Amino acid sequence: MRTDIFARLDREPEPPKIETPRMSRHRIALFGGTLAFYLAIVVAVLVSSWLVALDWKVMLFRPYQQWPELHAFLDYYVVLGQRGPTAVMVASWLGWRSWRQHTLRPLLTLGASLLLLNLSVGAVKLGLGRLGPHYATQIGSAELYAGGDIFPSGHTANAVVTWGILAYLATTPRARRYLSALSAFVSLGVGLTTVYIGTHWLSDVLLGWAAGLLILLALPWFEPLVTRTEVWILSVREQWRERRRRREPVPAVPMAPEPVLLPQTLGGGAAADGAQEAASRSSVPGTAGTAGHPGATARARAHPVRAERTPLTPAGARRPSHPDRSPRSSAGPSRPVTGGPVAP
Repeated sequence: MRTDIFARLDREPEPPKIETPRMSRHRIALFGGTLAFYLAIVVAVLVSSWLVALDWKVMLFRPYQQWPELHAFLDYYVVLGQRGPTAVMVASWLGWRSWRQHTLRPLLTLGASLLLLNLSVGAVKLGLGRLGPHYATQIGSAELYAGGDIFPSGHTANAVVTWGILAYLATTPRARRYLSALSAFVSLGVGLTTVYIGTHWLSDVLLGWAAGLLILLALPWFEPLVTRTEVWILSVREQWRERRRRREPVPAVPMAPEPVLLPQTLGGGAAADGAQEAASRSSVPGTAGTAGHPGATARARAHPVRAERTPLTPAGARRPSHPDRSPRSSAGPSRPVTGGPVAP
């Protein structure tokens, strides 16, 4: 078992047991208070109350001219609220978590929150049609129903939802507290940055904070739908894998060669011996087995087979002949006659 810090990057052997957030009384109370705040801001803008006058005062103050040294940094910082870059960063992190924990819940929850954000914020934007500070035409006017899409602030709401989803999906209370503080800091900074560079009214930012917080607080109501969607996706994946396995050809298993068994008849030992002896005679050229085969007889005559024979001892004496001796005849040696001639 690994004990270093990189052990937390390994894939877990099985899906962990993560407690799904529920709509507790505390969460319901927060949801109700945030919804009331949301409606109050909308009504204040619709009736052109003191909030609209405050919007004009902040816009005419022109913060980007009061602190121009911050402009270069805040132009990059506001990217943390744009939909595309933040969605890619957070989706990459949650995708790794989904792979590590064997579950699609992080990615599906992010998708559900962004869908709710687009539907709720987009509907209010198009319905009220408010113009931004750079396109305002009448001082003190709310600039509603003029074909704009600035109210509520999409940058602010997106920052609240995108970074807040990390705290919502945290697995430990400590991580949830730290991520909640981080997401609050980023979303507050993004909202104030849009006011600084003059792309949003202050009321736009306030409504964007409320809109994003409402989506985070309402996510537990959509957890059953996320669970059913995950089960359906996993079942479709298993069916696809099963069809793919059926289409793949089965590799042939190599089989060991089996020995060939020749049939043997009972009581045929003498016949078998005779057959073997006849086969051995037929294999030697010039034997009776080649009588019926002229080609074999011709080959045997062209290439005679030398018979095996024992070497013969050469005839004659084995000792070398002496030069002073006369050779012996086959009739025997002549002996000298003693005692005179022999009478006939």
